Amino acid sequence: MNALAGNRRSTALPPGRIVLLGGLVLLVAYALLWALVPADPALLAQLWFLPGVGVIGAIIANTSGTGGGVVFVPVFNALRELGVMSLSPLAVVGVSMGIQSFGMTMGSLRWTDRLLHQPAPGPLEAQVRLKDFAVVVLGVLALSLPAMLATQRLTAFDQQSVLYAYKGFSILLGTALIVATWTFNAARPERDRLERIDLAVLLALAIPGGMITALFSVGMGELVALYLFIRHYPVLLCTGAACVISAVSVLSGVVWHIEAGTIQWEVVLLAGPAAALGGFLARPIALWLGAKRLKTLDGSWIVLSALYLLWLNWR
Repeated sequence: MNALAGNRRSTALPPGRIVLLGGLVLLVAYALLWALVPADPALLAQLWFLPGVGVIGAIIANTSGTGGGVVFVPVFNALRELGVMSLSPLAVVGVSMGIQSFGMTMGSLRWTDRLLHQPAPGPLEAQVRLKDFAVVVLGVLALSLPAMLATQRLTAFDQQSVLYAYKGFSILLGTALIVATWTFNAARPERDRLERIDLAVLLALAIPGGMITALFSVGMGELVALYLFIRHYPVLLCTGAACVISAVSVLSGVVWHIEAGTIQWEVVLLAGPAAALGGFLARPIALWLGAKRLKTLDGSWIVLSALYLLWLNWR
């Protein structure tokens, strides 16, 4: 309780203020996009369904912390396979980062606001320390961002081979999360402080996670969220830190795609604001679900979406 009181005393912004200010910035950015980027009205009309994809994708991404690419990449790959919209794999990554720039940013603002105004924890729940949250976010980004930016500019990887390895690893982590949630973590109290071994593991994952994010627009957030969930940290730390890491990653990564001209702007214009709405709704949905159901759904989605992507690339 003392930690909670100290946390509240140290918070200068009233609840919701950081979300309001960040939302206004996103609104200005969206208005600038409409004014500055080319858009085909006929294509906009043809892609009328994308706002729905943006909302659903952002809700899933920001309740789990895995990043919107977990949803958008499979969806756009499926649309290409079905002949609805043909985007190259590189363009899929570009539009995914563009959409996530709205959705993950809003989601990260919502989780950060929760961090700064935490209620008293319930039974078996733990308070999240500001220090632990900051150490996870800053420590991971210090290694993953340079790796992501370098990969975008210098990549010589076989993307299909990397996809198989990454999604195979995701399936293992997702399965481990479901098993851990219903077995040895089922009745244990959450960890109340970040352990050094867990920080070391996250830092070890940061460089390959950054490289994977450059290739698929998702990776680092997913790895952080899954690992911390398995280690039984509070949802706020697992999901919140992963959302902030994902948001900073896509905001940094989308710059290269803008310079390279790989973004289909009609997609971003339609799905971006919807993703922001989904990011806003995600936090209360995650808290309503509760830790056990949230972890089960997250693990199931990651395993199923990974299997689907592997199937698409194997055909």
